Formats: sequence, C-alpha cells, structure tokens
Amino acid sequence: MIEQYPVLPGAEPFFYKGNHIGILICHGFVGTPQSVGFLGEQLAAKGFSVYGVRLRGHGTHYEDLEKCSYQDWIESIEDGYYFLQKHCQEIFVIGQSMGGTLTLNLTNKHRNIKGIILINAAIKSIPPMEKYKNSNVPRYINEGKPDIKDKSVNEITYSKAPVRSIQQLFALMDKTRDILPTISCPVMAFQSEEDHVVPPENGKFLFASIHSDDKEFIPLTNSYHVASMDFEKELIAEKCSNFIIRHANNEVNTE
Repeated sequence: MIEQYPVLPGAEPFFYKGNHIGILICHGFVGTPQSVGFLGEQLAAKGFSVYGVRLRGHGTHYEDLEKCSYQDWIESIEDGYYFLQKHCQEIFVIGQSMGGTLTLNLTNKHRNIKGIILINAAIKSIPPMEKYKNSNVPRYINEGKPDIKDKSVNEITYSKAPVRSIQQLFALMDKTRDILPTISCPVMAFQSEEDHVVPPENGKFLFASIHSDDKEFIPLTNSYHVASMDFEKELIAEKCSNFIIRHANNEVNTE
C-alpha cells in the first residue's frame, strides 16, 4: 500500500539506540507514534533500545488509512520487530488500543518475544463504532476529540475515520480473539476504569483468555483511553520498565 500523503510533523516513527534489550511500541487506531512518545522517551532514559512504529495509513491523511487492510497493520508492526532484531538480543512489545491487538498477533507468530505489555487493548467491543460494522455509509465519520482526561494534552490524530477502516479493525479483533489461548509469554495489561472507547470488559476478557502463567492486571483510575498521554503516564512508564527488567534474560544496566 503506497501512501499518497506526507507524514504529519510530529507523527514520525522514533528510535532510541540503547542496550541489548529492545522495546517495540505500537500506537492505536487513527493514532501515531506521538501518542506513545513519552513512554518511549522514559524507557530510552533507562537505557533500553526503543522503537515506536508508525502503522501504515496513520499519521498522514485518513484517505491513506481507507486504503489499508488490517494485514497492512500486521505487517507494519512486524517490520518494526525485524528492525529491532538487528539491534537487540531480546525484544519486548508494548501496544496501546489497536496496538495491543497487533501486539498479540505478533506474539503469536514470534515466540521468542520475551514479554508484552497491553494498554487498553481492543479485543472484544468498541461501542462507539459497533453500528458501522455492517454498514458502508457514511464513508467517513467524525472522530471527535481524543479520549484523554488531561485536557492540556494534544494528540496528533485524524478528524475523520473511514468506515471501511473501522470494519478492518473489527476483523482484526475477531482474528485476534481466536489466538488468545496461544499466548504464553509474560503479560502485563493496563486497563482504564473509565474508557469511553474500549470498555474495561475488553481488558477483563483478554486477561481471562490468555494462557500465560505470568500475567499482571493493573487498573488505571485517573486515565481515559489514550492512557500513555494521560495523568498516569509516569506510572505506566515505571511499571513497564520494572516488568522488562524482571523478565529480561541478561543483566540489564539502567544507569
């Protein structure tokens, strides 16, 4: 899929070269790497190598997004995985919203991933979008403001979402639910207790369905859907760092 529009300023992928521990971070539907930029910076400051991938059709124009299939997004995160493999011995993956859905797919295929962290992952239901599952009209819907409790935050996102892309998101969720029992690596899942996009039932269903022996569920009490940019972003970064250090095979120097 060839994108027609240039990448918006600030929506570019990012890479911080650090130690042998690689962290791949994936943003969500209609989002960009900017939404996980703070998390990436905090983890890079700990000494990790961090790559924030930009999914195809995102961070340019919603007309580019409309041309994408969910397979394009799966390939995007996999490209990020292969990029990090060139630099790192061990890889962890963090995904927010649809990025969490894609993280689960990636982990099902690449069993050497050391652990995954999910932030408000979409897996079961997205009530604001359900009515567009089987309808092709209108072609685009208004996105509204990003679901962030901290009103001082500005997220780079699209003003509209293509209905075709929403249907691809649901198809991805359907595919991913079938593979949940295959997930066996360590998992940490964050779930906002008040999320106006992906309800908390998603996180509970996900946590109950994966078969990992080592899994941790962390409720967020002061963040909405885009939690990586919200009031508890420092807490998320700290928990992610501790999880990665705990599950890395080799000694990690974070000084």
